[in-house]
Amino acid sequence: MNQDYLDPINALNMPELADMTFAMDFLVRAKEGVRNTAVALTETTTPQLRAALRKQLFQGIAMHQEITELMVQKKWFHPHDLSEQYQLDQLSAKNTNMIGNMNLFPVDTNRKGMFDRTPDEQ
Repeated sequence: MNQDYLDPINALNMPELADMTFAMDFLVRAKEGVRNTAVALTETTTPQLRAALRKQLFQGIAMHQEITELMVQKKWFHPHDLSEQYQLDQLSAKNTNMIGNMNLFPVDTNRKGMFDRTPDEQ
């Protein structure tokens, strides 16, 4: 990855990286939801509310399982192979660091001649 964030080469594999990032964020938030619902369930005394929270807890666990299975299937998450997960985490950290170090406000923003053809004429 070069330092020019407008260079089209930097968009290579970006959709899959974005999908993986969104899925991981969704997984973490589903886990937080399960934890918070479980805590709320232990604090509640009303039978109707306990039933509603129990139902929500089971739905949250099912959603967490679905997200995990999708991520494992797509090879975005390796919960049973720590060395593989570590390599994936290292790649993610490297990409994050490279993006953070990019010059997002270059002096020259002229992109004339970077693409292999001119825009379609109207």
